[in-house]
Amino acid sequence: DAGRKSDRGVGLILASLGPWDRAGSGGGLLCRAATTLQPVSTTPWRPMEWTVLLMMLMLGGLWLKTRDQARRVALLGRFLQQHQIEKLMEELTQGYLRALGESDPERQAPIWNRLDARELELADQFSRFAADFAQVPEAEARVSTLPLALPFASRLFPAATFDLRKALAIHAQAITDAVQNRGGLAPRDKAYTLSAELFLMQHTCHWYCRSRAVASARLLARHQTTYAQVLAAVAPSTRQAYRELVGT
Repeated sequence: DAGRKSDRGVGLILASLGPWDRAGSGGGLLCRAATTLQPVSTTPWRPMEWTVLLMMLMLGGLWLKTRDQARRVALLGRFLQQHQIEKLMEELTQGYLRALGESDPERQAPIWNRLDARELELADQFSRFAADFAQVPEAEARVSTLPLALPFASRLFPAATFDLRKALAIHAQAITDAVQNRGGLAPRDKAYTLSAELFLMQHTCHWYCRSRAVASARLLARHQTTYAQVLAAVAPSTRQAYRELVGT
């Protein structure tokens, strides 16, 4: 009788458990515990939450863009500081204005003669600068042609870029040709062409460091000249080579 009562007790215990409990796996306990879990909330984000997320993304993108631009400025500056290109450009610009401001050709002549030496020095220094920068790895020399300045755009969209090393080589040849004046232009016309070549080169450097839009804005602010006007004023050979490179 005691044995039969014990068997009935065990049967009642087993009947109260699931099949996984009787197999010794404990699955029944997990199944029962799962029924107490609450469903994941599907409440949509409020507008304020989306605004905060958007602001965080914008700030992150701005930080990355600033970091990328600072790296480019530092890289280009490291090569430029070995030369006096900007100083010579300033001297030539001021010299051209003085020469053109003189109505007497006899008083203009000595000014043009002094500027000839500065032009030769500038052409030589820029050629050396372009040769030095040609040693930079291609990935570091890519310039984005996208309308907006995006962080690391030259790496993310390599098809929408051009090589600054090739652009500087074009500028070096253009400046040398303008200085040598093989076409026999009058001093006034020579100064006009060389100034346009220098402005386009400066635009390219700003484009590399910032963006095309910023470069065009600086060109207009500093020289009261648009990018299209400068491109139209350079030598035809420069214009053709430059357009083929940058795609504009």
